[in-house]
Amino acid sequence: MIIWLASYPKSGNTLTRSFLSSYFFSKDGTFSFDLLKNIKQYPHDELFAQLGVNLRDKHEIAKSHIRVQEFLNKDKKKFKFLKTHSSFVKMDGFSFSNLDNTLGVIHIVRDPRDVVISYAHHNNQTIEKTTELICEDRVLGKESDDKVPLYLGSWSFNYNSWKIFDQKNKYLLIKFEDLIKEKEKYFKKIFIFIKEITKSHFEIDDKKIKKILQEIDFEKLKKLEEKKGFDEAKTDDKGNKIKFFREGKSNIWEKKLDIKIKDLIESKCQKEMKELGYL
Repeated sequence: MIIWLASYPKSGNTLTRSFLSSYFFSKDGTFSFDLLKNIKQYPHDELFAQLGVNLRDKHEIAKSHIRVQEFLNKDKKKFKFLKTHSSFVKMDGFSFSNLDNTLGVIHIVRDPRDVVISYAHHNNQTIEKTTELICEDRVLGKESDDKVPLYLGSWSFNYNSWKIFDQKNKYLLIKFEDLIKEKEKYFKKIFIFIKEITKSHFEIDDKKIKKILQEIDFEKLKKLEEKKGFDEAKTDDKGNKIKFFREGKSNIWEKKLDIKIKDLIESKCQKEMKELGYL
């Protein structure tokens, strides 16, 4: 059964994956980027193609999400993590997922004023263009692409779409700002949630957790990327890799965001930002 690691881009999903992959897929908590391959991105083009889905037919893709997830959930006794930046939404009348395939949702959110700065750098775009992206409902992927489109949605839409699982007791909300401030506390909170929804009896290994927290220290991740590279980092127009691990801090918007952009984001995302305590 699937445990979704859901977030808008540049909100702490990779940090969460790093921790969970180190805990569940390493013997002693030693981290490497290869461990992240155990928690795959969804949707994943190769998986849809493997099941014979025509990647040029967006209607066929939309109606195939449940079939693909049923394939992933062949062994319903086991749980698996999937990372996604998609909104939980219906496409062409077909749902992105359902309760039968979803064991739970770990939903990571970050202040959109910080998201826009980090996401602009990640995409090698201007802040202005990225602000348009996070304030408007968007599908990532062209009709002509042989790819599974990602219904990103606006930051607000994306955030609101996953809260449906809160009504089903399958939902844990984690704020990036809390996570980086008190990693041990909030990662343990994630473990308790996983134990509850999986009805597992595994013991939380405090010694392993402390080792992992040292391994995934942000400065260490930056140095590891500099030394070994990171497959998930994008390239700029000249083919150079854009650094994926850059700052990993909160409230960077206070010094780096233009007042007009700040006001626009706060206006567009006001309800959700107040709900989360960002305003």
